[in-house]
Amino acid sequence: GVLESLMGLKELDVPMVLVSHKTKIPFKGPPYDLREAALDWLCKYGFFSSKFIDWSSDQVYFEDTKESKIERIRSLGCTHYVDDLPEILSKLPSSVVGILYDPMDAHDFDAKYSISEWKSLSKFVLSDQ
Repeated sequence: GVLESLMGLKELDVPMVLVSHKTKIPFKGPPYDLREAALDWLCKYGFFSSKFIDWSSDQVYFEDTKESKIERIRSLGCTHYVDDLPEILSKLPSSVVGILYDPMDAHDFDAKYSISEWKSLSKFVLSDQ
């Protein structure tokens, strides 16, 4: 449901970026380009297609560390950020609304906003607009 949710936000002119802390190659196992694999996945599922959310490559950022990921979110001026890692959300600046994606309700983290399915995302993003 992520693609459908993001398409709905796009239709409402909500600007979006993807910021990931993904190293270029795995720390363990065979070396391959993790970032290229992620971009291939985004292409395969229509993120760059004009029929869907029509992202461009300048909307996707890969950072080597969690710290640089948080700095990128801050420098881009993001107002909201969804992550499945509570440790990322806890380090966001207070100007960013952190939304925990926790489909299995696996985290013991006191998140102000939490979603277990992507279709719930717009109510949090749009309520603060």
